[in-house]
Amino acid sequence: MTKEAFDKISRGLAEVQAILDGTADPSAYRVHRPVDVKAIRTALGLSQEMFAREFNLSVGAIRDWEQGRKQPEIGARNYLRVIARHPDIVRSTLAAETASASDFTPGIVISD
Repeated sequence: MTKEAFDKISRGLAEVQAILDGTADPSAYRVHRPVDVKAIRTALGLSQEMFAREFNLSVGAIRDWEQGRKQPEIGARNYLRVIARHPDIVRSTLAAETASASDFTPGIVISD
């Protein structure tokens, strides 16, 4: 174990002890809640590739998350929670964004 990892664990344990002793406010701390990406994806009946394409995510990231090599960052965790609860809203929002991007007409056209 590296010194940096040891120090981080030690700080965390000291914070837990302060909460248990009543000298720290537990509401000041956030607990990391993992997201089960595979459960979200399979509940929607999608392969990793389809899930990635449909929700504009990286297939590699999905594989890493599902296989436990990495954890989604806070923004990705929140996005995945929204997908889990409201997949149709996310789909329609992304479709609207794609449609408006394809309707884009540049203000200046350069031709030969």
